[in-house]
Amino acid sequence: MQSIFAVLAEPNRRRILDELCQDERSVGELVERLSLSQPAISKHLRVLREADLVAARVDKQQRRYRLRPAPLAEVDAWLAPYRRFWAERLDALETHLDQEQM
Repeated sequence: MQSIFAVLAEPNRRRILDELCQDERSVGELVERLSLSQPAISKHLRVLREADLVAARVDKQQRRYRLRPAPLAEVDAWLAPYRRFWAERLDALETHLDQEQM
């Protein structure tokens, strides 16, 4: 299985996740909204399912896909030190700008 970072590196997979972040979608809805072919959407959904980033449920004669946010915790944990890095720098910039205005 690919790492979550490798899965997220593909732009169309991120676009699919963006759509699923808003609501459940069928393959047909994703095809319509993203202007990708049905085989391409299905391929990306398979990779996202294998990474446990999406789940599917059967609704009548179609599958509805939804985001599974828990695996994104790994990405969030990896980003935490970078958020602190930028927060510190932005705080310092704010302090500097406040002092310049006095």
